[in-house]
Amino acid sequence: GGGGSAASTLAAAGSIRMEGNLTSPNCGVAAAVNASSMRMDTYFSKAMHYTLMVTGASFVQVLLLVRQMEYSTSRNAAGRVSLLTIGQQAVMDSYLCLAHLTVGIGIQPLFNSFAMAAFFKFMIFSIFEMRFLLVIWKARRPQAFEQGWERMRRELSLLYSRFYGCLLGGILIIFQLQRHLPLLILFFYSFWIPQILHSAHHEHRRPLLLVYILGVSATRLLIPLYALACPSNFLHAEPNYPLAAALVIFMAAQARAL
Repeated sequence: GGGGSAASTLAAAGSIRMEGNLTSPNCGVAAAVNASSMRMDTYFSKAMHYTLMVTGASFVQVLLLVRQMEYSTSRNAAGRVSLLTIGQQAVMDSYLCLAHLTVGIGIQPLFNSFAMAAFFKFMIFSIFEMRFLLVIWKARRPQAFEQGWERMRRELSLLYSRFYGCLLGGILIIFQLQRHLPLLILFFYSFWIPQILHSAHHEHRRPLLLVYILGVSATRLLIPLYALACPSNFLHAEPNYPLAAALVIFMAAQARAL
């Protein structure tokens, strides 16, 4: 024999949450059951707001990149910029492009919104950041770009092979550190550290514009802070306020060091 009990509550947002207990004294079995409903219109609204935020932040990043590239047009100015700093940001944007496109394919009603966010990320890393990497590479190795088309092709192949090698290496790092989320997030958001070390080693002063440093730091914090500090995010992820605060402090310390 056995018995059960159930209770349901109506949440403030209109969703239904049910809790129940199933017991069987003769069999010595007891089970607790929890279930909750999800309003799809509310979920889609949250996801739309998220994609608007990502698209807006990406547009701001494009403007900041264009301004920084104009500032670093000369060979001397471009040579002061760390290749690893821009490369790490390009790798991050390629991952974000793939992630948003995958979510859009998985949630068909939101495909257009997530595809737009993925398109902006693709445009940032494939056009602007890759061009900036090429400008920096050319400033570091000017003789190689003055020895004919064949040598130029080899230099371009070397640059792209290193970029895609870092892309694959990043996937391995994600796989190895997937159970250590705080360490993984801090690793990917340490992209200013190579610039700090490069500037200190070569005694460069102000290789990057202040508005670029502050703008990129702020806009790149939006996605992790949305997942870590927004209690009503569409991902249904539990907030992790200590990690969110640590990330903000970490990014602020890097920006301050620049």
